[in-house]
Amino acid sequence: MVVTVLRWTVGGIAALLALAAIVNFGLYIAVESKPLLARARRIGAWIRLLALTWFNVEVWGRVFWTLAHWV
Repeated sequence: MVVTVLRWTVGGIAALLALAAIVNFGLYIAVESKPLLARARRIGAWIRLLALTWFNVEVWGRVFWTLAHWV
């Protein structure tokens, strides 16, 4: 149950960040403003960080669960 909530939360945040990155990149294409491109890249970096953090929590959560239920 906790893992499902984590997955939906991470997915929702990632979707909102992806939407923000797409909007900023679209605005950059429309008006060619360098700060918009920089912001889109920063948001993309946050999406990657979020994905890697989620992956770590999934893997290490499974490791700890296995160790706790070893017997």
